[in-house]
Amino acid sequence: MSKKLFITGTGTDVGKTYVTGLLLKKLRESGRSAAYYKAAMSGNAYGADGKLIPGDALHVKTVSGIAQTLEEMCPYIYEAAVSPHLASRLEGNPVQMEVVKKGFEEVCGKYDYVTMEGSGGILCPICFDEAKIQLEDVIKELGLSSLIIADAGLGTINSVVLTVEYMRNRNLPIKGILFNHFHPGNVMEEDNLRMCEYMTGLKVLACIEDGSTMLNMDADVLASLYD
Repeated sequence: MSKKLFITGTGTDVGKTYVTGLLLKKLRESGRSAAYYKAAMSGNAYGADGKLIPGDALHVKTVSGIAQTLEEMCPYIYEAAVSPHLASRLEGNPVQMEVVKKGFEEVCGKYDYVTMEGSGGILCPICFDEAKIQLEDVIKELGLSSLIIADAGLGTINSVVLTVEYMRNRNLPIKGILFNHFHPGNVMEEDNLRMCEYMTGLKVLACIEDGSTMLNMDADVLASLYD
């Protein structure tokens, strides 16, 4: 049976995809069968064949070196760089929970460690007009625990604590926090780490510097986060 983990963030552009690529790279290099999945992907460009290229999936595949095909990674791909609920309103093809679940289960049937990345922050609406589907609904439907990706810089105490409190209020299990854009020795960022741990009771499991090509975390520790 495959083990699974969800990656969410404290907001858009905190580096979820970048960090997810490093997570999968660590798993693959440790000899584990790793795969990626995302319910809905916005802000994509067309390829020469006239089809939308799932940019986040391509990045993760390129960085991690996993053999998984792009076609398996995401059932809903949109061009507009907006929330999936709005992208589908503009372009059609709204997200259906059954389709997301079926694709996820198929990936889980082929790989041992499946990492699912969310769209935007935890409150991102996936569908709104045809059905009311929030990101948290997907997490609950698939029975996933989460890692939270946060920017290490100014404002992160507020965004981390609010994200954690919201998720706990919704009974969404959290395994820990990863700090992205971290600068070792930076007094504010070091204090942000300590304050986020103190105010949430969660551990900052790793800090990722800009330009990092590897995750500074033991592969067995990383694998233990997957349920």
